[in-house]
This record gives sequence, C-alpha cells and structure tokens, in this order.
Amino acid sequence: MSQPLLAFAQPSPAAAPFATLYYLFRSEAPVVEGIERADIGQIRFMLNGAGSVTFPDGRCERSTPVMIHGPGTGAARYRVEGPFHCFGVALRPIGWGALVGLPAHERADHLTDGATIFGDGMVALIDRLRAVDDVEAMKAIVEPALLAHARPIPDAHHRLAEAVRQWLASDGPICVDGLFARVALSPRQVTRWVNHYFGAPPKFLERKFRAVRAASDLVEGADPAEVAGRFYDQSHMIREIRHFTGHTPGTLASAIDPVLALTLQSTAFNELAPVTAPPHAAG
Repeated sequence: MSQPLLAFAQPSPAAAPFATLYYLFRSEAPVVEGIERADIGQIRFMLNGAGSVTFPDGRCERSTPVMIHGPGTGAARYRVEGPFHCFGVALRPIGWGALVGLPAHERADHLTDGATIFGDGMVALIDRLRAVDDVEAMKAIVEPALLAHARPIPDAHHRLAEAVRQWLASDGPICVDGLFARVALSPRQVTRWVNHYFGAPPKFLERKFRAVRAASDLVEGADPAEVAGRFYDQSHMIREIRHFTGHTPGTLASAIDPVLALTLQSTAFNELAPVTAPPHAAG
C-alpha cells in the first residue's frame, strides 16, 4: 500500500493575513487513524472518506463534507473510513474571525458544519476539488471563495493578533506579563479578544505554544536537557508535551505518527510565521 501524501501550498499575498498554509492529505488505507496535536483553527474539505474526532474530554464528533475544526486545547484522536482525501486551510486567528466569525473559545475542541457558516456554495466546491489532483490547483479553487466570504476586522484587532504572534514567537521564556506590556489595552480586554480569536486565554496559550515548540524542537533533534530547562522539571515537561501532542518526549523520537511529525516541523503549519502582506481591515 502506498504511503500517505501530505503536500503544501502557500497562500497568496491577499490571503496571507487569513491563512498560514493550504494542504492536501491523501491516504488509500481502508481506515486512517492518528493523533492530531493541539492545533490552530482549520477548514477541511473532505474529498473522500468520513469519520470522527475524539477530543481531550472524550467527546466524539462526526465529520461533515466541509468541516471547521476549532482551535485545540489538547491532542485529539481521529478515525476516518478511507480512502481518505482532504484539502485543508490552516487559519490564522484573524482568519478565524474574518472567515468563521464565531468566538473561537466557544468552538475550541469542536467541529462545526461549514455549510452553516459558508452556505451550500462552499460545499459545491468539493466536486471541483475532486476533479484536480494538485494542491496548487485546489488552492486556486478555494482561495477566491474564502476571500469573497471574508468580513472586515478592526485594525485594533489586527494589531492585537500581531502582538500575540510576536509574543509567542519571541526567543526565550514567554510569560503573560510580557504580552500585557506589548498592548495598550487592559488585561481584561486583552484576555477577552485573545479568547475570541485564538480560542484560549493568554495563560493557556503560553502553555500550549511552549509545549508544541518543545515537541517541535525535539522532533528536529534538539538536546532534551536544553528543552527540559523551559519547564519546572522533567515530569512537568512530559505531562505538558503529552497533553498537547499525545506523545511523551520518548515516543516523539521512537513511535510518532509520520503525519503528526510533519505538522510538528517548523516549516509545516508554522502558525507563528509573520504575515507577509498588509491586511485589509476596518478602522
């Protein structure tokens, strides 16, 4: 049986403020199962196959043809009756607000039927996507429809999202006080809007991105002792990495799902990459 395919395409400058990446996943296996790390919001077009996602609290939700996967608060398990073909869009927080519009913290660890957000026209794109086999061709079909759907986001919210991105991407330890110092809003306001766009409060994002960054560094060969220094102790590191990736530091090296390994590489979804094009926003 052939190995699964995972291919990527970069968004155009017009879409860069809303999405970090497009991707195409294909597996011809009769059943596809795996672990998905705590991730950013996604829009997924289920071109073939259907299944379910089991979230950290044990709740199981079924897929839909166009599926909006809310930001994750912990590793989740998925199972799809294959063959499984999926075209996906990894959303920036501003993209979640502009395209989905729902408060991200209310849809974290949930699947939302894309037809209820985008209408039947977006679902109809699935037939066109099935007719092509290249991720760039799929991007050319989906991206204009997404841009046509995007609603304006206030400039202040763009600035807040960029401040959060810079805070999370900064070298060295990150702490919530460092974020509050970057933004000319009260801590209450910052927490409210970070919840709305990122799906969790700043303190939780601090935990999430520290763990995901640590797991990414371990997958790419970093010294485990150096990585452990970012946590209170080794047991804290193990608990946090397990919660957010579904793996311990040991199994990241010895038994990781190859697709999960790809999504932990710094060159893959890279949700903390800078925006390369200025957004079109409301005042």
